[in-house]
Amino acid sequence: MSPLLIYCYDAYCGWCYGFSPVIKKIAEEFKDQIDTDVLSGGMILSEKPAHIRGMAPYIQKAYKTVEGTTGVKFGQDFLWHIFNYEDSDWYPNSEKPAIAMCIFKEFYPDRAIEFASGLQYALNYEGRDLTDEEAYRHLLEKYSIRPEIFYERLQSDEYKQKAYYEFSLVKQLKVNGYPTVFIQTGELKFHMVARGFTDYDALKQRIEDVLKEVS
Repeated sequence: MSPLLIYCYDAYCGWCYGFSPVIKKIAEEFKDQIDTDVLSGGMILSEKPAHIRGMAPYIQKAYKTVEGTTGVKFGQDFLWHIFNYEDSDWYPNSEKPAIAMCIFKEFYPDRAIEFASGLQYALNYEGRDLTDEEAYRHLLEKYSIRPEIFYERLQSDEYKQKAYYEFSLVKQLKVNGYPTVFIQTGELKFHMVARGFTDYDALKQRIEDVLKEVS
């Protein structure tokens, strides 16, 4: 098999948002040598979704660390929910954005990293609630996906099962934090090249080392 870059992320992971510029640049850099895929991890899943108030105090401090380390900026519309959480109607849940990712990959499998980045920008900069179906409409326009097809699939059991299958794959890969990046070079051969935020130069070097080793 040709090498495959597997990006394990979650739409609600702030460090993945910070990592977006790095992984997009890497995907572009290696596009002629490596195929890419994105797997959603299911970081926030619950039978009874919890209100944002539970995690907001942590994010109030953590977002500054992410900005300082990665150079990304969190938007005022997102931060409003974090600093005014008692007035927020957010109940974060990773399920819907993971289903949306599965649908999107069927249309544009080679642009999954770009779409992951778009979802995270929608949440962390534009302050869109990813549990709200309307949060995806602007992306459908951008990628020329017919809304009636997308929304029908978003409600279907088939695509929910695909999302949960991805969550189980991420577990099998023993991912215990996001972002995590692997290069797969054989059916059961996975090389972890990033766990947690990793800068571009370090990640590029590790990928080149793996590619040298397998060639």
